[in-house]
Amino acid sequence: MLIDVRKLSGIYLICGKTDLRRGIDGLATVIKEEYKLDPYNRSLFLFCGTRKDRFKALYWAGDGFLLLYKRIEDGRLQWPTNQKEVKKLHVKQLERLLSGWGLESTVRQTIPPRKG
Repeated sequence: MLIDVRKLSGIYLICGKTDLRRGIDGLATVIKEEYKLDPYNRSLFLFCGTRKDRFKALYWAGDGFLLLYKRIEDGRLQWPTNQKEVKKLHVKQLERLLSGWGLESTVRQTIPPRKG
């Protein structure tokens, strides 16, 4: 894997829509100016556009930025739509998001009906 998630300073999901035509400099500017975060702190920043079947990730690797782009072939991401909000995620939430699940667990414990 290109990024060791155990060594990340943080995982930040930029909510709402981002213009995915932006490259490294444009996304780093969004991180700094709109969210007052440091794009150089070895955090992973995730961005989604209008279509929720693709996203970009930006990561400072110490000697340069990595810009990752993924398009989901069958399905859509469960991306929060609250514009101007950023969510700090933990690794499990990142895994859930990239697997097509929502960020929070929606599994409820089923209690069987009582007999008798």
